[in-house]
Amino acid sequence: MERIYLDHCATTPVHGEVMGEMMRFFGNFYGNPASAHAFGREAKKALEGARKRVAALLGAQPEEVIFTGGGTEADNLAVIGAALAAPPEKRHLVTSAVEHPAVMNACRFLTRFGFRVTYVPVDGSGVVDLANLAQALTEDTCLVSIIHGQNETGVLQPLEAVCALAHARGIPVHTDAVQSVGKVPFDIEDLPVDLLSIAGHKIYGPKGVGALYVKKDTPILPITFGGGQENGLRNGTENVPGIVGLGAACRKAKRDMPKFMDHTGRLRGLLEAGISAAFPGAMIQGQKVARLPHVSTISFPGKSGYKLVRELDEAGIAVSAGAACHAGEERPSSVLKAMGVPDEYALGTVRFSFGWSNTEEDVERVLEVLRRVMKKIP
Repeated sequence: MERIYLDHCATTPVHGEVMGEMMRFFGNFYGNPASAHAFGREAKKALEGARKRVAALLGAQPEEVIFTGGGTEADNLAVIGAALAAPPEKRHLVTSAVEHPAVMNACRFLTRFGFRVTYVPVDGSGVVDLANLAQALTEDTCLVSIIHGQNETGVLQPLEAVCALAHARGIPVHTDAVQSVGKVPFDIEDLPVDLLSIAGHKIYGPKGVGALYVKKDTPILPITFGGGQENGLRNGTENVPGIVGLGAACRKAKRDMPKFMDHTGRLRGLLEAGISAAFPGAMIQGQKVARLPHVSTISFPGKSGYKLVRELDEAGIAVSAGAACHAGEERPSSVLKAMGVPDEYALGTVRFSFGWSNTEEDVERVLEVLRRVMKKIP
C-alpha cells in the first residue's frame, strides 16, 4: 500500500535540490564561519549566500536576516527580544487569540516580569478583529504580534491593516510567517512588518533551522549570549549545512511559488468539493476568507477527529487533527474555540495540507477512504 502524506503543515520532506547543496557542508566544507582561515572563509561565504536567498524571498536586505534554530526560536527572539528592548514604561503586548504556541507562551513568559498581554479576538472565520486591535493599542504597548497564515486553519490575517494601525502609534509589528512564507507571495514593501519568523522545514528545507527578519533600526535584544554571532542577536556557532539548506529552500520557493499555489489550490478545491458532496454537514473552516492554498481544515460534526486521523493512518493516509502539536488530544482546539466553533464540530476537525507530491489520485483515494471509515466512527 502506497502511503499518502497530507500533513505538509506539520513538516515537509527535504527536497533533493536542497539536500544536494547541504551535503557538501557536512563533509568537505566543514569550517566554522567565525574562523579566519580558508575553511572558515568558505563556510562564511556559504552563510552569506544563504542570507541573500532568504532576503530575496522576503524582499528584504541580507543584513536584516538573522539565522535561528527554527521558527519557535525566531518567534521567541522576536517577542521577548523586542519586549526587553522597549523603554521601561512600555510593558504591554498585543497579540491574537489564534497565535502559535511559540508566540502565546513567549507572551505568557513575559507576564512573569510585569508585562501585560492583550489577546485580540477573531471572528467566525478566524480573522483578527481590527476594531478590537485598534482599541487594544495603548501608550505603553511595545509590540504587536499577529500570525500571518494560521497554522491550524490556513486563514491569512490582514497584516497590511495591522501594520497601519500599529505604526500610526509607533509600535513595531512581528508576524509568525512560518506557514505562509514560501507558499504565498510576501514582500516587506507590501506588508511592512518589523519582525518576521520563518522555518526551513515548512518549505522543503531541513529541520532545526529558521530565520528572523529584523527591519533595520528595530529595537531588539538577544535572549542567548555567547560569541556575538548573527550581529550578537543569535549567539552560537551557526548551523552551516542547515542554513545552506534554508537558503536553497527559499530560492526554490521563490522560483516555484506560482506553480505551487496552482497545484495545491486545485487539489484542495477537488477535496473540498468532494467532501461537501459526500458529507453535507461538514464545515470548511475559513472557507469565505483568504487562506493558504494548500490547507483545508474540515470539521465533521459529531465525530472524533482523533479517531478519524487514526483510521486514515491505518488506511495509509497521513493527516492531522488540528495543529500537529495537539494531535491525539481529545479536546477542542483553542483556535477553533476562539473562532466560536461549537464543540460538536471542533472535536471532529481534521486538517489536510497538500504538497508537491500529491495528485488527483490521492484526493480520489482520500474521498473513498473517508466514505468508508466515517461509518465506523461514532
